[in-house]
Amino acid sequence: MKLEEYLESVAEDVDLELNRLFGSAPGELNKASAHLLLAGGKRLRPAVVILAADIVKNGSSREIFPAALALEVTHTFTLVHDDIMDDDSQRRGVPTVHCKWNMPTAVLAGDVLYAEAFELITRAIADSQAKVLSVEILARTCVEICQGQHEDMTFEDRNDVLDYEYIDMVGKKTGKLYAAAAAIGGTLAGGNVNQVQALHDWGYNSGIAFQIQDDLIDLLSTSDKSGKDRASDLREGKQTIVAIKAREAGVDLSKYRKPDLTDAEIDEAIALLEKSGVISEVKKNAQKYVTRAKEMLEGLPDCDERKLLGDITDYFISRCF
Repeated sequence: MKLEEYLESVAEDVDLELNRLFGSAPGELNKASAHLLLAGGKRLRPAVVILAADIVKNGSSREIFPAALALEVTHTFTLVHDDIMDDDSQRRGVPTVHCKWNMPTAVLAGDVLYAEAFELITRAIADSQAKVLSVEILARTCVEICQGQHEDMTFEDRNDVLDYEYIDMVGKKTGKLYAAAAAIGGTLAGGNVNQVQALHDWGYNSGIAFQIQDDLIDLLSTSDKSGKDRASDLREGKQTIVAIKAREAGVDLSKYRKPDLTDAEIDEAIALLEKSGVISEVKKNAQKYVTRAKEMLEGLPDCDERKLLGDITDYFISRCF
């Protein structure tokens, strides 16, 4: 099966179950919690859980499907809180939770999703010890996501952030959740230590590539394609890999740090970055982590699911363009 067909199939299953669990829950807080969760998306993290489980034990994904939902719910919790901190008004083509309701409700909505994720893992049909370990993996991952987000925030007050600091930050903020998705899928399916580690490392490196691409999407894609405010990182002066490479190349982006940035000014900034080779350099960085991720898969059973994981890694640096 081609990756696009596979992801569409997984997304359909995930959407149906999320709607069943969260679509008709009463009360405004439940509606706010479900708002972004039910707004669509590729459902990449659930797909990773499912593929990892089926690599370890063919067909086991049916039994641990609630854990796949848990990773999507966790991801959505981070989006709700990220949107508050970034004051973004749009996500997945719909108003962000704090804009549609209010900030206190959005904070609580994210908290609800955080708690729901752990309950979903306990509903997986798997060895009890594997479920305990999976809860531990997700709990540690959430801590690291918060650490990464805080590092990202502190970077905004600096103009000397280095490559390795950025990679450490995005590794926590994005890489670790993909690592957790793969590791939890493998753990619940009964994978051994080497299999789970390989899946974890695949997810970590793939997630870094994903975030590098996300930084490019923020700058280069329209709001219609990305579902987010265009060039929000540029407006806020975030120390993304694009900004770091721009500084190394002597490109001054400081004049574009303003809330009322126009499309013409964004296009001007893009032209500068392309001319200086920054965009191509950033793309090379993403490809480096794609290569590392694929190397992690070589020791796993040779099957269609393993190939699809590799295809997902490739997709991470080709989406939205």
